Amino acid sequence: MSDGTIEECVDEFDGFVDTLTKYPEPVLALALRIHLAALLRALLESHRLTKAQAHEFLRDMRREVFDEDGPDPEHTLRS
Repeated sequence: MSDGTIEECVDEFDGFVDTLTKYPEPVLALALRIHLAALLRALLESHRLTKAQAHEFLRDMRREVFDEDGPDPEHTLRS
């Protein structure tokens, strides 16, 4: 997956999320968490993601959320 593709996807996703103005941010965050969990489960079940990769992804997300040493670009989901 190229960085351009990721950037385009993030931009499109941001645009969509911006249209959801009637929902407070905590509701959006919970809905995104539910969808992300379902996506990760589907990737695990289809063997397109290992448990180790899922753990690594979630560790990186935690670091990004809590600004713990910033994101680690070497540990991202890749197809």
